[in-house]
Amino acid sequence: MKLSGWFVIGFLTMAVIGVIWWISIPPEVEIRTSLSAVDAMSGDTEGYLRADGPREFVFPDDHGAHEGFKTEWWYYTGNLFTGDGRQFGYQFTIFRNQLNPPAEGVDTVTEESGWSTDQFYLGHFALSDVENKNHIYEERSSRGAIGLAGARAVPYRIWLEDWEVQRVGGESGSDPRFPVRLKAKMVGGAAIDLQITPAKPLVLQGDRGYDQKGSTAGNASYYLSFTRMDTKGTLKINDQLFEVSGHSWMDHEWSTSALDEDQKGWDWFSIQLSNGYDLMYYQLRLKDGSVSRFKAVTLVDPAGEKVPIDQEDATLEVLDHWESPHSKSSYPSQWKLTIPRVDLSLDINTVFPDQEMDVSVRYYEGAVAVAGTMNGEEISGHGFIEMTGYEGK
Repeated sequence: MKLSGWFVIGFLTMAVIGVIWWISIPPEVEIRTSLSAVDAMSGDTEGYLRADGPREFVFPDDHGAHEGFKTEWWYYTGNLFTGDGRQFGYQFTIFRNQLNPPAEGVDTVTEESGWSTDQFYLGHFALSDVENKNHIYEERSSRGAIGLAGARAVPYRIWLEDWEVQRVGGESGSDPRFPVRLKAKMVGGAAIDLQITPAKPLVLQGDRGYDQKGSTAGNASYYLSFTRMDTKGTLKINDQLFEVSGHSWMDHEWSTSALDEDQKGWDWFSIQLSNGYDLMYYQLRLKDGSVSRFKAVTLVDPAGEKVPIDQEDATLEVLDHWESPHSKSSYPSQWKLTIPRVDLSLDINTVFPDQEMDVSVRYYEGAVAVAGTMNGEEISGHGFIEMTGYEGK
């Protein structure tokens, strides 16, 4: 699951405030805004569609946008390597936010004006240069009108100006919407141009794709993942162009609300192990610092099948912290994750500490390195960690 998407419910509305002067929205449409991510996640959801239970997914339609839900995101991360072993991490996410409930909003593109829309898009693109311990990132936003940004299933394309993920080539054995080409470039010239192909079938997270995050009805999402995707292409950073290859992880999630009022933040891991297993783990934290009962663990075997694991089977222990020189926030930087039921024990470390995202709202999103054992055999791996709710610690 991509938990920053719920965080974006809050900070997307803040971004709207800054650009509202150039977004052409009829004056009679009320735009609901909030400066608190938690308030936005647990606030007024009247009129929006809700994730209220398992549903049947229809493809390719469900790879596209789900207007009527308040927020949605398409999220790619990966660890990429040059031929001589130099490592880079990347994050590429496009968020869709619906500014008003369907009954009160305007059509995405009205007959009267192609500029009128209630769909707002925001993107994050980041690169982690492990050798130089350098993390760079960029944020951009646009309206979902006149071709500036959008999401469609056929032909598959998710885009924000010239940042895009688009289907290429022929049919894939895993899913007919893939492989895809991912292209993004920062103002300073850093860029990626990658071809990404699923190595395993699509995974339905939670209960058949329905992922409950809070005790209140509807505090949930629909959540789909490709946990291991073969990736190759080029990466440019500091005016150097590199041929790279590795693995990516993709989440697609949509929701209207998620967090309960007593929930403050989360820790989310996506991990690809050397023995062919993939692991997703997240935990929601409460305002008193304890871990919520709402956490999740998904283990995918080398053939792409989910291994049955209850959330109580996984334990995460924080071993060390890093204090950001930018925000003075104290983030965990080293963990031990154990799942006794499958005899799995992992030591997880950030590849370097400073991978904080200073965008509309600060959060941490960075590459991690993994080592440990499973069934008595030594394993290693790579992945990503996302953390929110550590501000002011």
